[in-house]
Amino acid sequence: MPLSEHEQRLLEQIERALYAEDPKFASTVRGGRLRKPTRRRRLQGVALFVVGLVLLVVGVAVPQLWLGSFPVLSVVGFLMMLGGAVLAVTSVGKNGQAAPAKNAEPDKNRFTGRMEERFRRRFEQE
Repeated sequence: MPLSEHEQRLLEQIERALYAEDPKFASTVRGGRLRKPTRRRRLQGVALFVVGLVLLVVGVAVPQLWLGSFPVLSVVGFLMMLGGAVLAVTSVGKNGQAAPAKNAEPDKNRFTGRMEERFRRRFEQE
């Protein structure tokens, strides 16, 4: 549901106040968005999902693979399906943060980054 004009203005005012009050925190929060997963990551996720689906079906169909009355292989298959779906949808880098976009500019080239740099320089002069 889209925001009304009044709600958009209020949100912009809140954002400006946040940038003015704590620019470092604002830039940290702004940089934490999830990016679109790469093609390779999506293919890996889909492959893991399909393997998990096969294990789920085989675990239910073959009663010899059960541990008592518990279908262990089916549970493992379900967990693999879940992991594959998460892998295909998210894009988390090696350090646990969202992967940066290829065309993303450094903060210093953006308007807010420049404003933050000016603020720091003024603070250091006093």
